[in-house]
Amino acid sequence: MCTRCYESKKMSTMHSRSSYLSLCARLAATALLGCLTLLPMGCQSPASHRAARDHAAALRIAAAQTNVLGETEHIDVSDAADSLRRRLLLDQHLPHKAMASRGVRDLPSNAFWDPATHLPTNVPSDVVWTSRVERVTLTLLDALQVGAHSSRDFQDAKASLFSTALDLDLEEDGFRRTFSSMLTGGVDHERLSGEDSDVARGSGDVGVSKKLMNGVELTSRIAVDLVEVLTHDAVSSFGLLTDASISIPLLRGAGKRVAAEGLTQAHRNMQYAVHTFERFKRGFAVEIISDYLGVLLQLQDLCNVQVNYVRLQAAAERAQRMAEAGRLPEVQYDQAVQDELRARTRWIDAQQSYFRSLDDYKFSLGLPVDADVVLDESEFETIRGLTNMISATDSKIPDEEAEGTNTVDLTETFSVDASHLVQMAISNRLDLMTALAQVEDAQRQVYIQADALRPELTLLGSVQTGERQVPRSSGAAERADRDTLSLSGLLTFDLALERSSESRAYRESLLDLQSTVRSYQASEDEVKRDVRNGLRQLDRARENVKTQVKAIRLAEKRVRSTDLFLQAGRVEIRDVLEAEDALLSAQNGLNEALVRFRSRIRCPTIYS
Repeated sequence: MCTRCYESKKMSTMHSRSSYLSLCARLAATALLGCLTLLPMGCQSPASHRAARDHAAALRIAAAQTNVLGETEHIDVSDAADSLRRRLLLDQHLPHKAMASRGVRDLPSNAFWDPATHLPTNVPSDVVWTSRVERVTLTLLDALQVGAHSSRDFQDAKASLFSTALDLDLEEDGFRRTFSSMLTGGVDHERLSGEDSDVARGSGDVGVSKKLMNGVELTSRIAVDLVEVLTHDAVSSFGLLTDASISIPLLRGAGKRVAAEGLTQAHRNMQYAVHTFERFKRGFAVEIISDYLGVLLQLQDLCNVQVNYVRLQAAAERAQRMAEAGRLPEVQYDQAVQDELRARTRWIDAQQSYFRSLDDYKFSLGLPVDADVVLDESEFETIRGLTNMISATDSKIPDEEAEGTNTVDLTETFSVDASHLVQMAISNRLDLMTALAQVEDAQRQVYIQADALRPELTLLGSVQTGERQVPRSSGAAERADRDTLSLSGLLTFDLALERSSESRAYRESLLDLQSTVRSYQASEDEVKRDVRNGLRQLDRARENVKTQVKAIRLAEKRVRSTDLFLQAGRVEIRDVLEAEDALLSAQNGLNEALVRFRSRIRCPTIYS
C-alpha cells in the first residue's frame, strides 16, 4: 500500500472514530438529561418510598376506622427513638448478647443495612420515667402504656393492620393511571464487502394505561426512534409513532361488580382488619389488667403466707414452753413444729410463685425479665374497696318454709336484664359484625362464579399514526414519509362450550355460602352464651366475695378463741393450728374472689 493510500485510510478512520465519539457523547448527554428529568419520578430514594407508603397506609386506615368505628386513631409501626426496654438494659446494666436486644435502631451498619437510609429520624421516644437507673414501679395505667409501646404481640397486631392497608393501596393502584417509559441507545459495527459501517440507534417511549371499574382497559403510547449512520454520508432517520387501544368486555367479566371485585374485597379486608385490631386492643387491655391484678394477688398471698408462718412460729415456741412446763403433751408440740415447717415451705413456694408471675408479666410487656421492675401495691387497695360495697348487699337466702322458694335470688344491686345485654352484645361485638359481613362476601363470590359461566364477548379497538423523516443525502433536504391513519377493531366471542372448572367453582361457592351462614349462626349463639356465662360468673364472683368476708371474720374469731382456750388447757394445739390454716385459706380466698370480681365487673364479652 502506498503512503498516500495509507494516509487517506488513516484519516478516514480517524474521522469515523471522531464521529463515533461525538455521537456517543451526544447520546450520553441526552441520556443524562433524561435521567435527571425523570429522577423525581422514577429514581426516588428508599426513604421517599417508605414515606409515601406510610402516608398511603395511614389514609386507608383512617378511612376504615371512620367507617367502622366513627373515630380515628394514629397507627405508628416505626420503632421509638428510645424505649423503656432499651433504657433498662443500659441504665440497669443488664446482660445482653447483641445490639438487637436494644432495638432495630441500635443495629450496626453493614453491607446490607444502613439505619439512616431505611429508618425515619423524626420519631419520638416513649420513655416517660425521669428516674431510669433506680427501680421502676409501674402503676396500672403505666402497664397499659408500656404494653402498647413495647409488647411484641401488640406491635405484631399493628403491623398486620398496616400490611392490610398496604394491600389495599396496591389493589387501588391497579385502577389508577399507570405510566411507563424506556430510553434505549446503542451502536452497531458491521463489516460488509471489506468496508466498516457504524450505526447508532436510539429510541424512547412513554406510555400510559388505565383500567376502569367496569372492566374497560385503555392504553396509549408515544415512541421516538432515531438511527444515524456514522460512516460515509452519515445519513439518519427520525421516527415518531403514537398508538392507542381499548378493550371492552361485554358479557363475561363486564360490570363493576365483577371487574372491581378484587378492590371491593380489599376494602372489606381493611374493615375486617380494623375489627380484628380493635378487638385485640380491648382484649389486650383486659389481659394486661387481669395479669397485673394476678401478680398483685400473688404478692398478697405471699404476705398472708408470711404472716401465717410468723404466727405458727410463735405457736410452736409457745407449745415448746408449755411442753417444758408439763402443761402440753410432747406429741402436740411435735405437731406444732411440723405445721411450722409446712408453713415455711408454703412461704418459700409463695415467694417463687410471685417472682415467677412477675417475670412472666414483664415478658408479656416486652421488658427484660431481669430488670428491676415492680408493680404498684396500692392498686390492690382499690380492689379491697369493693369489699364493703359488696358486703352491704346481702343476697336473699331461700326460706325452707316458704313455698316456691327453691333458688337464691341474685338480682339486686348488680341486676341486669340478660336479654338487654344480649341485644347490646349482638349489636356491638366486632367479631359478629365480621362474621355477618363474610356472609355478604360469600354471596358476592356466588355472583362472580356465576358470571364466569357466561359466554365471553370482548370488543378490541386500536388507532395508530406516525411519520419518519429521512435525508436524501448528506446536506440535502429531508424527505418525510408519513404513515396513514390506521384504525382496527376486533370482536372476540367465546360460546362457553367448556366451563367444567367454572361450573365446579360455582357449586363450591354455594357450599361456601352455606358454610359461612352456619358459621355466623354459631358466632351469634356463642356471643349469647358468652354474655349469659359472663353474668353467671359475675354473680358467682360477687357471692364468693361475701362468703369469704364472712369466712375471714369467723376464722379470726376462731383463732382468738382457740388461743385463749389453749392457754386455759381446754383445747389441743391441733385446734389452734387448724384455726390458723382456716384463716390463711379465707384470706387468700377473699383476695382471689376480689380479683375475679374486678375482672368480670365490666363484662367485656359485650364489646370484645
